[in-house]
Amino acid sequence: MNKKLFTPAVLAAVFVSVAFFCGCKKAENTASMPAPVVNAITVVQKDLPWDIEYPAQVAGSLEIQIRAQVGGILQARLYNEGEYVTAGTQLFQIDDKEYKVALEKAQGTLAQAKAEERRTQRTYARMKRLRADNAVSQQDYDNALSAYETAQANVKVAQAGVGEAEINLGYTKVTAPISGIAGKEAQSVGSLISPTGESGLLTNMVQINPLYVNFSMPSRQFEKLSAGFISGQIAIGTEDQQDKLNAAQYRKTAAADAPIYVEVLLNNGKVYPEKGKIVFFDSTENTQTSSLAMKAEVANPNNSRALMPGQFVRVKLVGATYKNAILIPSSAVLNTAQGMMTYVIDANNTVVARPIQAQLQEDMYIVTDGLKAGERIMNGGLVKVRPGQQVQVQMQNFDTQAPAEQEAALAQDGRSTAVLEEEIEASEASDTQALPQEQPAPAAENAAQPKVAQPAAQTAEQPAPAAAETAQPAANDTVPQPAASSEAASQTAPQPAESSDGK
Repeated sequence: MNKKLFTPAVLAAVFVSVAFFCGCKKAENTASMPAPVVNAITVVQKDLPWDIEYPAQVAGSLEIQIRAQVGGILQARLYNEGEYVTAGTQLFQIDDKEYKVALEKAQGTLAQAKAEERRTQRTYARMKRLRADNAVSQQDYDNALSAYETAQANVKVAQAGVGEAEINLGYTKVTAPISGIAGKEAQSVGSLISPTGESGLLTNMVQINPLYVNFSMPSRQFEKLSAGFISGQIAIGTEDQQDKLNAAQYRKTAAADAPIYVEVLLNNGKVYPEKGKIVFFDSTENTQTSSLAMKAEVANPNNSRALMPGQFVRVKLVGATYKNAILIPSSAVLNTAQGMMTYVIDANNTVVARPIQAQLQEDMYIVTDGLKAGERIMNGGLVKVRPGQQVQVQMQNFDTQAPAEQEAALAQDGRSTAVLEEEIEASEASDTQALPQEQPAPAAENAAQPKVAQPAAQTAEQPAPAAAETAQPAANDTVPQPAASSEAASQTAPQPAESSDGK
């Protein structure tokens, strides 16, 4: 009877003792793991050119349509499509026969008007003398004067008719109004041209010296640029000038007093030899794109075809300098759903997650909020550690450190950004050593932990692995072992039982 009563209690005591022993060993092994080695850099602060690239499109400084101003049959095209022509070069010839006839008719009308003018002039002179002698009535004199004045007016009308006919005849020769590239013909030779219809368009011309480069700057960047002008953080011009203008003054004087220049980057990666000067800022923001339109003028002295109207290029602002900018490499920044973040290493070599405000420029970030010069931050491998974890720091030279790819690091580590964000949030309320017990560790960390955990499990007489295995194997492994222990306990228990029987 007593043996059956004591056996469950003994089993429970032994099981709790074994579990406690294994838990202590696991905690000791976890605590004994060395701190990981991480690369770190010191945050630097220096002047930086504001040379952010913007997509742009080239346009001619003049882009015009060549239209017929008179109707008729298109007789000839006198230029090669796509060639450069100078102003005044004849491009097309429209049939001029009817316009020549109209000119001759107008000239005949003018001759008649002049003859009538001479006749009425003589009549008027005669009437004037007779009226002085009172030989004719005042009515006859007035009629002669009116006839002469009418004849003079008719001469002017006829002269205008001749001029109009000459102009129309001249319009049959379609000439280039500007120097530039003449485009493809819009109407073929032999077509009937109408100046008021679609057939009146003959071709297009574009002036390529100078050229315009149109681009847009995001409103947020323009606000930062303008705010930098006001605060003096962004300087315009050369180091000697270092002009500091507010946004309103800058818009009015950018073209003259404080020019901002752009570099034009071609699609082949080369830089166009001539720099452009910004000559236009739009007065209103484009609400659909949240951007501000700008235009730069680029010289093309040799009428080169390296830049052509309609071509897509990229431009960089090169006339402004960001003073005392805080720079960090892109490999030190982690983009999460909560925003950009970097890992700061404090004086105790503890990792601290720090949210930052920054803008990307090439392979670096310009930090506008969240960091200050001299702080130490992790450079690469951000996904391999957790906030609150102590690390061993290996300092690097920021100038020689090449940026690392975040996605490659994520793939190598085996952890997703979403998992990392959860760990960052959890670290604010939990202890670093408790994390492996509260939630499964990532594969990259579990790969290293079994080397320490396995010896501990072996020294615990193999009841401890129940924490890492399924419930069924745990029951199968642990039940027989405490049973053996109960037998040993039962061997010691009969002595009190026999003494009780003896009593």
